[in-house]
Amino acid sequence: MQLAISALGNKASGFIVEILSALSACQCTVIELRTANLTQLSSAYLLISGNWNHIAKLEGMLDAVKLRFNLQISYLRPEDGKSEIEGVPYTLETISVDKDDVLFAVSAFLLERGITIEEVSASRHQAPFFNNPVLSSRFVLLVPPDVRILSLREEFLDFCDTLNIDAILEPIKR
Repeated sequence: MQLAISALGNKASGFIVEILSALSACQCTVIELRTANLTQLSSAYLLISGNWNHIAKLEGMLDAVKLRFNLQISYLRPEDGKSEIEGVPYTLETISVDKDDVLFAVSAFLLERGITIEEVSASRHQAPFFNNPVLSSRFVLLVPPDVRILSLREEFLDFCDTLNIDAILEPIKR
């Protein structure tokens, strides 16, 4: 059985160590763990596994951690049926003058073509030597086998030209 956990709290509290301690005490295993610091906050995403009674015990311990550290914690048990999505992994990197709708426009473009977005990271910063805010993003994609890459790349670059976005779309090499 698996449990997905997302947690958000004060960076200085060290709550991530407390969550990992609870996992250990409940004999659960970490499948995936991601953390990030956002200003004065820390966020964590965990996918854990264990048998049903260990997961149930962990949920109770997480409620106690939530109260002690004043956290926002959500958890969800993923459905058992795994639907493997086939495709070729690609990375997409963009940079543009920061506009409110850039991430939405790129995401919508991809989803309209049946491309799975596995991961997104974005950041806003000042351009060197200029006063313009710049938005950089990185997407990890799964392109279905029936999508013609050459056509997709050409259509995407035309799309980027209309929005004044510089982009690179290339396969992930291992």
